Amino acid sequence: MKIEIVQLENIRSHVKSTVPFAKGFNCLVGGLGCGKSSILYAVDFALFGEPLGRSYDYLLREDTNNGKVIVQFIQNGKTYKISRGLKRRGKGISQDFDELKLFEDESVIASINSEAVTEQLRALTGLEKELFREIVWVRQEHLKELINARPRERQTRLDELFGLSDYETAWSNLGGYQREYEGERKAYEKDPDIVGLENLSTEYNRTIEEFSLIEIELQQATKRLDEAKKSLGEADSKLNTLEELKAQIEELKRKEAQILANLTNVEDTSDSLAEKVEDKKTTTENLKQRLGAAEAQIESHKAELKEIGLYPPIEALRQNLATFDDQISSLKGEKEATFRNMQTDKKRISSLSTENRCPLCLQPLTEEYKNALVQRIQDENSERQKTVSQLERDIEELQLTKGKASTTFSNLQILTLKVDELKNRAVEETRALEGFSRDFENKQELEKEIRLQLEAVRTEIAKFEISELETAKARRDQAFKQYYSLESELRTKENRKKDLIKRLDEIKQRIDQTQHKIERMQKITRVVEIIDGIRDAYRGIQPKLRGEFVKVLRNFVQQVLDTLVGGEGPLLNVLIDETYTPRVKSESGVEREVSNLSGGERTLLAFAYRLGLGQLIMQSRTGHGLSMLLLDEPTESLGREDGSIDRLAEAISRFKAIEQIIAVTHSEAFAEKAEHVIRLEKEADESKVSVEK
Repeated sequence: MKIEIVQLENIRSHVKSTVPFAKGFNCLVGGLGCGKSSILYAVDFALFGEPLGRSYDYLLREDTNNGKVIVQFIQNGKTYKISRGLKRRGKGISQDFDELKLFEDESVIASINSEAVTEQLRALTGLEKELFREIVWVRQEHLKELINARPRERQTRLDELFGLSDYETAWSNLGGYQREYEGERKAYEKDPDIVGLENLSTEYNRTIEEFSLIEIELQQATKRLDEAKKSLGEADSKLNTLEELKAQIEELKRKEAQILANLTNVEDTSDSLAEKVEDKKTTTENLKQRLGAAEAQIESHKAELKEIGLYPPIEALRQNLATFDDQISSLKGEKEATFRNMQTDKKRISSLSTENRCPLCLQPLTEEYKNALVQRIQDENSERQKTVSQLERDIEELQLTKGKASTTFSNLQILTLKVDELKNRAVEETRALEGFSRDFENKQELEKEIRLQLEAVRTEIAKFEISELETAKARRDQAFKQYYSLESELRTKENRKKDLIKRLDEIKQRIDQTQHKIERMQKITRVVEIIDGIRDAYRGIQPKLRGEFVKVLRNFVQQVLDTLVGGEGPLLNVLIDETYTPRVKSESGVEREVSNLSGGERTLLAFAYRLGLGQLIMQSRTGHGLSMLLLDEPTESLGREDGSIDRLAEAISRFKAIEQIIAVTHSEAFAEKAEHVIRLEKEADESKVSVEK
């Protein structure tokens, strides 16, 4: 696995940073707090998603709600990219699974589900969280952790990483199985079925004999029950016949009650219809009398109209009344015209007394002519006055005639409508009278028929004898009691038979189970012997494998340490015991514990130990060596004056067994030996990344 690019957004002091890496020795250099280690923390988060502590507070930038990390890497010649996000929710911080994606080239191969992404990543790289944090990523505070640990703790921890603890676990687990099997074998030895197998066989034979006897008794009881069943069937048949007859009689009684009710209803209806017929006759006669009176009034009004010269029918009368209105209007117009002419002549007479000329021809007027003209106008007005008086008399006469005719016409209209209404009512009442009369006759006939039906039903009811039904019931009850008694006896024997069958099955099953238990006990005895042998084998193989790992580890560590020292310092021979505890032997043969080494020697030994251990564990766990190494401040306790920093950096740069090394340091001297330098600085509380050519 080789990391190409790490992108950070709102991660610790990084607001938005892109960090490129290359093959070989990469060095992240910068002052304290400028965001170097944050990049390694971000890589760990992107690959595995789990916080180093209890929360993600150490990772998400303060005063931000969202953060994101993207790591692009190469594995087996293919490019992969994994992204994870953080999200602040209230006072807590959690993963934003919407941002969780694993790409192969540009295709998503896993997303959202953290377990699926982790499993896919493990299948691609062989890395697990524990392996990465223990071997691949060497943090500053953990560099010397293994060499400073207590021997027993170191052995337990490395046995787990090498997989040797599985043998101890298997030995312990097999011990539990061995104890379980031993307990099961002892339980079988005390099992009551195994101890009492002979008694079970005796009981089985005795139960077989009892079963044969109950079979014979069942055959006899079945025969008696069949005879009782036949008798019960005959009694049931006779009783059912009489019960059906009784039901028929009951139905006839209900029919009798219904007929009586119908007869009562018909009689009541006949009485009601008789009353209605009489009422309709009275109403019809009354209507005829009122119709005759109305017709007589009509004839009287017609005679009045004849006296004033008007004759029916009604439409002609309506037209005559309209003619009266026209004549009165015409006479009034003529009267008004005559009156206006009189007024005009009076004005002419008044004007002649003052005029000397004719207003029309302008000829002089003589006094004699004026007098003659005035006399003539007065004579004309006198005639006109007579005409006006005559017209007033004619108008008054016409108005009187019209009023009388109008009143008579109105009365005729009312009486005509009344006569029509009375005729219609008379027709309706006559029809109703005829209907009620027919209904009354029909009810009389129906009453005769119902009385005949009632007599026939009562004749049928009288034929039934209740005593015969009571006798049949008594015979049926006796047959049922006998049948029930025999059936109960048969059921008891059948239940006993079932119990015996069940008992035989149980005993047979117990005998079979006992045989299986005996076979199982024999197998368990063999299994216990096998487990005991396997446990002895596991006890012996673990120390042997650990010894082989220790030999290989010592060689790996020595090779790395020799490379780090590089012939410029005293040679340090590494010794490693069964607890993986390293010691150093000088050229003079003096052995020294790690605690007796100088600070620089301890750092070099710790680095070589971790590097050799990483190579060996990766080989044993994944089948290939360590391809990537992350170092966080590896120059602790090293000084520039004695050249130890330069030698460590030089050794790392020459260490080609690891494809990619990414180191975090504040030492400029260490960074000078790197093939690729990435410088980090901090401006306004924000990390800035620059790549040196």
